[in-house]
Amino acid sequence: MRKTEEITSFFYSQYFAEGLRITMGTIIPVVICAFFGEFKTGTLISLGALIVGLSDTPGAPRHRKFGMVYCTILGSVTILITALCNGILPLMTIIIAILAFLFSMLAVFNTRAATIGTMCLLIMLINVDDVHTLKEEMTYLIYFLIGASWYMLISFSIMQVRPYRLAQQELSETILQVAEYLRLKANFYDTRIGVDDNYIKLIESQIAVNSHQENVRDILFRSKRSIKDTTKEGRFLSLIFNDVIDLFEQSMTTHYDYDKVRINYGPSGILDNIKAVILKATHELDNIAYKINANRIPKPIYDLEAEIDKLRVAVDEFDKSSEQSAIPLKKILINIRSITKHIRDIYNYGQFKSVNVEKEEIQHSRKFLRNEALNWEKFRDNLSLNSSNFRHALRMSIMLSGTYLTLNLINYPHFGMYWILLTILVILKPGFGLTKERNVQRLIGTVIGGILGGIVLVMIPDLTARFVILIIFFLIAYSLFRVNYIMAVIFMTPYVLIMLSFTGVNTLEMAQERILDTFIGGSLAFLSSYIIFPNWESFQIRTNIRGLLIANYHYLAQAVRVLSGNMDDITSYKLARKEVYIASANMGSTFQRLLTEPKWRQNVTKEVNRFVILNHVFSSYTATLMTQLQDADNHHFNNAHLRQLYKALGTLEKTIAAVSQEEDTPFQPFKGIERLDTEETESDDARLITEQLQFLIKIATDIQKITADLITKSEDLERIKPATNGETV
Repeated sequence: MRKTEEITSFFYSQYFAEGLRITMGTIIPVVICAFFGEFKTGTLISLGALIVGLSDTPGAPRHRKFGMVYCTILGSVTILITALCNGILPLMTIIIAILAFLFSMLAVFNTRAATIGTMCLLIMLINVDDVHTLKEEMTYLIYFLIGASWYMLISFSIMQVRPYRLAQQELSETILQVAEYLRLKANFYDTRIGVDDNYIKLIESQIAVNSHQENVRDILFRSKRSIKDTTKEGRFLSLIFNDVIDLFEQSMTTHYDYDKVRINYGPSGILDNIKAVILKATHELDNIAYKINANRIPKPIYDLEAEIDKLRVAVDEFDKSSEQSAIPLKKILINIRSITKHIRDIYNYGQFKSVNVEKEEIQHSRKFLRNEALNWEKFRDNLSLNSSNFRHALRMSIMLSGTYLTLNLINYPHFGMYWILLTILVILKPGFGLTKERNVQRLIGTVIGGILGGIVLVMIPDLTARFVILIIFFLIAYSLFRVNYIMAVIFMTPYVLIMLSFTGVNTLEMAQERILDTFIGGSLAFLSSYIIFPNWESFQIRTNIRGLLIANYHYLAQAVRVLSGNMDDITSYKLARKEVYIASANMGSTFQRLLTEPKWRQNVTKEVNRFVILNHVFSSYTATLMTQLQDADNHHFNNAHLRQLYKALGTLEKTIAAVSQEEDTPFQPFKGIERLDTEETESDDARLITEQLQFLIKIATDIQKITADLITKSEDLERIKPATNGETV
């Protein structure tokens, strides 16, 4: 049943909508022009639509509109420059080098700018060495502008008619990712699954959750429409999103050491009951996501309250029959009940869609948005070999211009040269690991796609049937482009071959040549990432370690603010929580890419693995503490707890100082209250809090040790200065 829901949901998803939008923008001009006998004109117009369509990535409507306009302007300038320099080999080589560097450096701003830069490089490669008269070049430019305008008309119209559709789709994807995170948390109560291995999967899941959360924030809270008093749909989605964020934090909480939980309560069988209830909660989240994606009102599929009552009875019976304290189990039960409350609230919002959200709440949410202004100071700061973006831009510049010059000198066929350069452009990424992964995917996809295309061309001679298949392949390819790259390439390759078959080219021979060209381009890209200004992930480790330590420090410091009664403004706490999510995702991504590098570069893999796990455990315990500290007058907290808090903070402070370098922004330690006006108590809750704080201190000490080992073991970490990469994952 779930697989059926997943397939159905895909056709409602942003990925399929994006593929459909690009397909409409690209294919319709071809069909119309072909009807009038101007097939080539249609392909030229469709090229403009395709280039701008690929730059139209998810985000705030305003950013999408400006992105498409900038892509059109820069693409037009690129066409003009390329047209003027074509036919002059030395000049064209220099122009390719300059444009490749500048467009690749756009990545310092944000992902959208990086995509626009890639599209401009693509249009440059398409027009390289096509020597035509000035009149013909201007005609092609006009066709490009017509195609770009046509796509923008489609995109702007959809945004106007369905302004919240993308927000619905992205929110649905976020909820699905949170459900997957919660499923992994449930595995901690399964004694057959290793704790450390599950932590690694959990961190990978957290990276996905953070990425989608940031996208939803951009789409919802940068929209002027969402803060208008006359509109409720955006506010309704905002309310659900806020609950999903709180639910995610609740799911992060850890009340006890999982190894101890398994030892103490595993034999009783009660952990299996806990896992079963959590899994039912994830099914509810899946159900909510699917219904929101389909623009339907979600309805509960389980009676979670009844399930929790059964679990409570089981915990009470264990408490009566066992000498082992059941306090941790009761805390876990409270946590599950809090999660299900958020789920119930979301269902209630669906029943009453006219829910109101205060304008101030929307403005509050806007404080969490990423700053995507074109900060030229950031561009200037990245003009250094310490920057991964700068290294990548230099590598791209050298490879594209050098390969272009070399292939021209040996008189390599024009279309083959284009395909090799395109392969380099697509495969070459800032990091070695990403380049290696994309290289394998591209080569496998091209081989399988070439075979598939050959079968279609041999088995289906009818041109109309081929054109229908071409449209289907095109739609599938661009629907899967951001979901599964290898599958996208598998369907994109036969699309290109079928398209070429309409021009009379021997497509079977062309397929063989394209596979060879892809292999050559992939090999060149792979080798360049290895020897030309290589950007090993170990270059980023020290920066990410410090960033994660500081984020966890500020997050834990919020606990002291709560105890001091200085938490009237909840924004600072939620901002600190967001920074932990971002820093954890950055560190987790770095670790994943480190594992793909050559073995001789992985001299700190075990230490980084341990550091990532310990920091995730630390932030989980901090989240638990913060949920218990929402009431600053809680009598279970006392001065002994405050001293333990400062001890954990002090250990983190020492670790931050040890990992810091002269170039880093100075770290400012937190200054808070010295004493509480409460008396110590011997309640079970107080003892559990004491145990949790002691565990936080232990984890902080372990983090300090593993960080010291990590720094001293890696000689590279001592030599490499941190890069300025901003807040990207």
